[in-house]
Amino acid sequence: MTKHIILSILLCLMAGHPLHAQGLPTDGPLTLRPLLQQLGERLLTGKTGSIVAINPANGEILCLATNSPTGSDVRLAIGKPYAPGSTFKTAQALTLLSEGIVTTETAVDCTKGFIDGSIRVGCHEHRSPLKLKDAIAHSCNSWFLVTFASMINDDFMYDSHDEAIDTWRSYMQSMGLGGPMHIDIPGEQGGLLANSNYLNRRYKDGWDGKTIWWAGMGQGDVTLTPLQLCNLAVTIANRGWYYVPHIHRDTQNQRYLTPRQTKVAKEAYPPVVEGMRLAVTKGTAAGINTNAYPICGKTGTVENPGEDHSVFIGFAPMNEPKIAVSVYIEHGGFGADLAAPVASLLIEMYLRGALSPASEAKAKRIAAKKIL
Repeated sequence: MTKHIILSILLCLMAGHPLHAQGLPTDGPLTLRPLLQQLGERLLTGKTGSIVAINPANGEILCLATNSPTGSDVRLAIGKPYAPGSTFKTAQALTLLSEGIVTTETAVDCTKGFIDGSIRVGCHEHRSPLKLKDAIAHSCNSWFLVTFASMINDDFMYDSHDEAIDTWRSYMQSMGLGGPMHIDIPGEQGGLLANSNYLNRRYKDGWDGKTIWWAGMGQGDVTLTPLQLCNLAVTIANRGWYYVPHIHRDTQNQRYLTPRQTKVAKEAYPPVVEGMRLAVTKGTAAGINTNAYPICGKTGTVENPGEDHSVFIGFAPMNEPKIAVSVYIEHGGFGADLAAPVASLLIEMYLRGALSPASEAKAKRIAAKKIL
């Protein structure tokens, strides 16, 4: 580790910071890459949030940068569940394809949003109707609300709403979502993935797909940690498998050396990967497209009191993935405004070993942006 990283950890320990209670290792070889860690910390200056980067090939945590009003706080990355917003649409698409609820040709009408009675959900301006790949690329709320509700309400596929939601949840859990993955840093927390027991307690007068359809767009009865979001990107990069993320380089613990398979059908991954690529080439993340290497990504803009949270997950290169990244910045605005550019800089640093002059200028602008 560099002196900067060691100093950061020592300062946390001296101040009684939660890192000490969570046991972040301070000796032995770690998987953190100093250049990435330094860049991540710099980009989070004046912001509350976290950056997680993982090597998809082995589950090694390459960057675990956090910042808060009181300084670095690893809990933001591994112990604070957030609504994932539209980044979660990737997991939804994988589940819906696997269950046969949708195909790549399933189209949903959307004209600046979706209206159902008194409920109106806004959406990005795009052509209509959209099929799956373009729904991912343009982050169509209508597409994912309608298709998720159709899964929960499908009385041909499932005997009950309970069976439908529990089936849905089993897919999400297989991707490492909603619960602790038991990484080698103490203090990891889970999140919320609604199951039938939870919903039956919460909605005592009954519920159906429309009651909970906000989960279709990553809001409502679903929360995940930034670490889990990065692992979701890993599972997509690998087309269906992952290693439990870990920070000890020379671990001999089989928990971190044994690949895990998701429940998702193999044929579901290519169209989702293509949709994430389209998001970068012509969709909501087009601002980070580069000819140097193909990035696949998904933006998220999470509604909450005050400014929205800015979120992004992605990986690169598309067909030979070497890095997966998640960025979660509280009150950062649109996912494309802050989280996506931050992720692109991390990807560039890892794949190229340095930032170009233009990217360095972008990094300085981002680091100077204060939203604490």
